[in-house]
Amino acid sequence: MMRVNQGQKWALRCSAMGLTALLSACGGGGDGPGIFDGPQTDLGNKPAVTPAPSTAVVAQKCSVNNPYRFDDTPLSTSGTLNDEKAWLKDNMSKNYLWYKDMPKVDAAAPAYSNESQVFGSLSAYFQALKTPLLTNSGAKVDKFSFIESTLAWNGYVDSGKVLEYGIQWHATGDKAPLVIRVAYVEPNSPADRAGIVRGDVLKSVDGIAGDFSVAGLSALLYPSNSAAHQFTFDRAGSVKTATLAATDITISPVPMNKVIEVAGKKTGYLIFNSHISTAEQPLINAVQNFKDNNVSELILDLRYNGGGYLYIASELAYMIAGERATQNKVFEHLQYNDKRPVDTANGVIPFYNSTSKSQFLPTLNLKRVYILASGNTCSASESIINGLRGIDIDVQIIGNTTCGKPYGYIAKSNCGISYFPIEFKGVNDKGMGDFADGFAPQCSANDDFTKQLGDTSEGLLAAAIYRQANPNLCKPAAAMAYSGTARIGQGAAQGLVIKPEMQNNKYWTVR
Repeated sequence: MMRVNQGQKWALRCSAMGLTALLSACGGGGDGPGIFDGPQTDLGNKPAVTPAPSTAVVAQKCSVNNPYRFDDTPLSTSGTLNDEKAWLKDNMSKNYLWYKDMPKVDAAAPAYSNESQVFGSLSAYFQALKTPLLTNSGAKVDKFSFIESTLAWNGYVDSGKVLEYGIQWHATGDKAPLVIRVAYVEPNSPADRAGIVRGDVLKSVDGIAGDFSVAGLSALLYPSNSAAHQFTFDRAGSVKTATLAATDITISPVPMNKVIEVAGKKTGYLIFNSHISTAEQPLINAVQNFKDNNVSELILDLRYNGGGYLYIASELAYMIAGERATQNKVFEHLQYNDKRPVDTANGVIPFYNSTSKSQFLPTLNLKRVYILASGNTCSASESIINGLRGIDIDVQIIGNTTCGKPYGYIAKSNCGISYFPIEFKGVNDKGMGDFADGFAPQCSANDDFTKQLGDTSEGLLAAAIYRQANPNLCKPAAAMAYSGTARIGQGAAQGLVIKPEMQNNKYWTVR
């Protein structure tokens, strides 16, 4: 039985977008010793962000205007916004992966000194401290670091509960007018009970119709309370109206698995939407089902998976590849900044062959896997790709280039607010981790909203089936009716921003 360090097991990678606006999946950070602050006596305990240790003079000295200060334990002492900013800068200077490239920011500037808007002031200050470095393609290196209420974050990673309608939204375009579609509906959510389905096109909210702009999206689509709103959709030329009130829903991170026949081979099809802790058992059940049915090929649908806990990614990769392929191999090495010594205990994520409850994992022993991907396949999902390629598993990507997040967080909380600055880069067993511009597909295909997920004629799945039946060939004219690749975010399950400039501290990306 593989014995693991608690801190290793809870390493996290995700892509998320501020819980106050929506909740997304994650992919990099963690919450055990060396990953999150605070000990965990049992790996089965809640993986929560805990308060930062009081080594800094200003730790837990909170502004009286900070509405989150009592969400932390111990109760915070009296402080000021300047104390909270000083703690934040100290933490970034010690732990941020790109601390050498942090801009010099005047913490007293008006943009960061509004004592009555503590969260917004700290968020703006945090964003200003991030590196201005760019990737080879000209994108921001750090478009992922974020902050969030500790209470809200812990609630999500613990149980997957969020206040939502249960709709995951996609948009065509990155500026007005945006065409907004329903990409996914969470089972048993308000949207599901109202009959909303994948492919419905949003036409109006509360009678306000027309060319949706970026500025109004958060207020329109991401509820902050349970007030009811009237939505109007176009469904293939017909009008569909629904009155939706957000409620606390528990997401289904693994909503579908089934066996299909492709070129005479039994092929498993698995939708995996979020690397949260509640995904572990459904993934095990799905793989066991595939094993019982003698599946010899696998199509893993990660198109909407923004990431999450690395231990979940490692377990799934192990179940795909099996014991022989993963033995004595590393799923992911974590590389920190040069202020921090090499951490051999918490800096290595192995291929886990058992759960935190000592349950051995079933294996498929595959040498190839087809992964359905999009620009929203991020972080821990990309770790699955990178980790498997590091042990010579043939990973065939079908769809679009992934988001490009080889980074992760080690979250710390101060005064009821959790900070997620990028703190490590992940590389596979071969030392490869340079995919800041994403993994390109072997076969390009687009998300097809004219079909339901799991329909073998749906764009991405059809392209994977064609590739499997015709090795080394891509389906001609694989692009379907929908050609946009930008995604606004989720209702409940996961989500990424359309563009980095939309983040505004309400949208977040985590690993």
